[in-house]
Amino acid sequence: MSIADTIKTIDDELSKRYIALDPAGYFIIYLDRDAGLICAKHFTNIINEKGLAVDPETGKVIPAKGKVERTAQIIYTGRTAKELCVKIFEEMKPCPISFLDHAAYLGREFVRAQDALISGEEYIQD
Repeated sequence: MSIADTIKTIDDELSKRYIALDPAGYFIIYLDRDAGLICAKHFTNIINEKGLAVDPETGKVIPAKGKVERTAQIIYTGRTAKELCVKIFEEMKPCPISFLDHAAYLGREFVRAQDALISGEEYIQD
């Protein structure tokens, strides 16, 4: 098995683990290829007693898959993963992330998005 295959296998397996949701909200990451930007829409949520993300306006559970009609609190953009991380983690007061594992996840995803922006490959958020 190649190193690339080993890394993919490890990452695919780790993507299946349980992660507690961040009460500060969640991000939808996408690329604006025409502008050369990595974009991250931030949405607020409340975590209910079952550990599920709930829309603070409607009280309804936010599904993990499928189309959800919600308005982002803010859209962050950056030309690089590092620039986007600096904007979100260092310049925003208060920081819109409250869990360290969420911050680490976002950093990994921003790098993946940056790689896709450079290579022209499709980016799908993990």
